[in-house]
Order: sequence, then structure tokens, then C-alpha cells
Amino acid sequence: MAITEQDITRLTQLASLELNSAEIKRTTDELSGILTLIDTIKAANTEGASPMSHPLCGKQTVSLRLRPDEAKAAATAEQRDQLMSNAPASSEGLFLVPTVIE
Repeated sequence: MAITEQDITRLTQLASLELNSAEIKRTTDELSGILTLIDTIKAANTEGASPMSHPLCGKQTVSLRLRPDEAKAAATAEQRDQLMSNAPASSEGLFLVPTVIE
């Protein structure tokens, strides 16, 4: 599938982006290169290959170290405040988020 400059122009309009003609040309070339790479990868014979959970699975046995997914309360109010310090908005140790359903 070939990407044309008209396709890029249409995408920039849909995304409300402004690109000059040089940027449109560069983006067209980059996306065409990506699609060519995808076609090359799709052409590879993968018959009989099993999926791998890790890139090294084909060479060695890999066990993934996963921690249990469980909620833990903060030990102290200071620790809770430190954990919440990056939240844009919080109240009483809870994240405040904008209302999305009215």
C-alpha cells in the first residue's frame, strides 16, 4: 500500500496539524518506509514457529519475575502524601478525576 502526499494532507487535516510541504514529503517517505518494512516482515515464513513470551525464550529458559498484583495501604500519612505528590488533584488520599458521565 502506497502512501501519497494527499493521504498525509488529509491525515493532517483530520488531526488538526499543520505541516509544510517539506514535512509532508518527509512524513510520506517515512510512512512509506514503515509500510515497506511491515510488508517485508509479513513475507517471512513463520510456519511452525511458536509464540515467545520473551526474546530469549528461543535460546534459554526464561522465568518471568512477577510480583503479586495486590493493593497495599500506605504505612503512614506521610508516605501516602509522598505517593500522591504527583497526582494532579487528590483529596484524603484519593485521586480526583474529571467527571466523564453527566
